[in-house]
Amino acid sequence: MPDPGPSPLQSSLPAAAACFGAHGHGRGIEAVGCVRPALFAPPAQPSAPVGTPGPALERILRGPSGLGSAGLSLARRGEPPAPEEEPPVAAGRPIPGLYHHPVPEPDPVRVEELSHRIKAWAVDEVELYPPEWEDQFDGFSVGRYMVACHPDAPTLDHLMLATRLMVAENVVDDCYCEDHGGSPVGLGGRLLLAHTALDPLHTTTEYQPQWAQSLHSDAPRRAYRSAMEYFGQEATASQADRFRHDMARLHLGYLAEAAWAETDYVPEVWEYLSMRQFNNFRPCPTITDTVGGYELPADLHAQPAMQRVIALAGNATTIVNDLYSYTKELASPGRHLNLPVVIAEREGCSVREAYLKAVEVHNDLMHAFEAAAAELAAACPVPSALRFLKGVAAWVDGNHYWHQTNTYRYSLPDFW
Repeated sequence: MPDPGPSPLQSSLPAAAACFGAHGHGRGIEAVGCVRPALFAPPAQPSAPVGTPGPALERILRGPSGLGSAGLSLARRGEPPAPEEEPPVAAGRPIPGLYHHPVPEPDPVRVEELSHRIKAWAVDEVELYPPEWEDQFDGFSVGRYMVACHPDAPTLDHLMLATRLMVAENVVDDCYCEDHGGSPVGLGGRLLLAHTALDPLHTTTEYQPQWAQSLHSDAPRRAYRSAMEYFGQEATASQADRFRHDMARLHLGYLAEAAWAETDYVPEVWEYLSMRQFNNFRPCPTITDTVGGYELPADLHAQPAMQRVIALAGNATTIVNDLYSYTKELASPGRHLNLPVVIAEREGCSVREAYLKAVEVHNDLMHAFEAAAAELAAACPVPSALRFLKGVAAWVDGNHYWHQTNTYRYSLPDFW
């Protein structure tokens, strides 16, 4: 199968979207149809040991095997690399028992150049931070992060699309919600106005100039406006709209967490996980095709089975953040909600027991993600869909790599 390359603006694949089973492997529509209820049910518990896929899953994760199909393989899950391909030992200590996949060290040349470019954008174009925050910006290591998460990005310009957006999202979180002057009080108004930098205001001639001027009034809005402008130059209209939708989801999650902070409410575990499905990394893997220089057609992206894969990827990667940032948040003023804190409070267990249970929750989400992705890859072997699934999986792995290796920001609790 050839590399799909950039897709045209017309992104409809009606036959594939109408029913994923139309491309099945010798199975009837009832077996793999896109409306089959079992496709959306929680996956059965694997009979093989944790982390070891069964024969059917191994076949699916290997991907297509014809001439030119190597680039679409999902085999990095479950198939250890040959000795000569073993990635070097990464810095930092992975959380014991956390299900994850090692990745090769990111290309240092790309990392260095991307880090230089993003800092120039932050300082010269959007005046993102004062000089006293420079060490924190450097310590974030966003260049290494994005190179690890997007191994198929064809150019540094493509990587910059994701890197600007990642930095912009984090400055909104820091300045509006968290470390650098953030507060739950009045957050909704701030987020709504910032969101208009992504989803522009359409208003009267009298008031349009005031809105346009407001987009330069603080670092979060300057960053959102600039990052979205660059993204829109490369993305199709469908990809840009998809991203706006996921950013609205993110902002809704911010508001839920802020409301609980204002009322001093500790949610039930299921409530917390609901919030984390919105306040999570989802906008990052959802743009993996734009960063890769191609397009997952809109009707395939919108399918419930694909949405399940993307949601599970976002949920699993966000619990990774809860676990690696646990000690950092404990050392910060006030009470920070994260999964171990909520489990300890709501299930009446020790902090150690709660943390270890949160690791299990992450692992369950990862297995569900991999099972859902494998089933979808078998049901819809369209080149752009297979490449997108592979890209999301790479983002999941790169996200863990960055959390594990970012010892400037994170350290592990002494629970083992």
